[in-house]
Amino acid sequence: MKIKTWSTPVRKEESILVSCTLCGNISFLPHFNSIGLESCAYVRCTCCGLVQVNPQPLPEAVASRYAGADYLDYEKANEEMFLRLQELALKDAGFYDLERSLFKEKTPSALDIGCAAGALPVMLKDRGWTVRGVEISEPQAAYCRERGLEVSVLSLEENRFPSHCFDAVHASHIIEHLNNPDVFVREVLRILKPDGRFYITTPNIAGLQARIFGNRWRSVIFDHLYLFSVRTLSMLLVRAGFTLEKVKTWGGLGAGIAPLPVKRIFDTLAKPLGFGDVMIVRAKVKS
Repeated sequence: MKIKTWSTPVRKEESILVSCTLCGNISFLPHFNSIGLESCAYVRCTCCGLVQVNPQPLPEAVASRYAGADYLDYEKANEEMFLRLQELALKDAGFYDLERSLFKEKTPSALDIGCAAGALPVMLKDRGWTVRGVEISEPQAAYCRERGLEVSVLSLEENRFPSHCFDAVHASHIIEHLNNPDVFVREVLRILKPDGRFYITTPNIAGLQARIFGNRWRSVIFDHLYLFSVRTLSMLLVRAGFTLEKVKTWGGLGAGIAPLPVKRIFDTLAKPLGFGDVMIVRAKVKS
């Protein structure tokens, strides 16, 4: 599957220096100097190693990047492929095993954060889940509501969901776009039931492709404010109060990088050896 990563055109935005969202440190070293990203700078925290954009654009500027109808068009055009990738990731993370156990006792509830055009919530609804969505892009949220979904255009924190109300929370390729990942994961913890699960997918900066391509890695784009490794994402989740249950990576080499037989070998090895380009983490509320 070859999918062009969405990226907002680079533009000037007001930005401010922030402390590291993971450890609170204020000392950083340059990490990426990518051509075309002059208006943002990737740095590495000297304490925990988290790679992040700093200075960072204001939250209002970040939200405005996803306000246009062109983002909806992009998501609709890639909807089937995105859903297939999400289903494969959830399978790797043991989601369907959890689903079977939940349905023995009740009708489970799920929240999909950054639900885009609504493909995954529609799939879960068809499987019998009670589903809600969060999507800050108004055109996409409106499209989801046209599909019969209950989707809010507010950010996760602004929704003020009741505590302990979801059996599962899913966030695919969201956390790297957020100004405050720490606040985000703590809010997910609050709204999950005591035996609930958090499924989170994001690029893996410790993966093979990131190591090979460096500044030219496909996830080094204007829209990504944070680039996590398995280690730094795990630290963020554990510090918030989660217990990690499963971590899987996939994507050894991108399409067109190597001959297909070579790509297949690297793609096959990426999961067992953990050097994949993308990762999914399943986390549980710490008991």
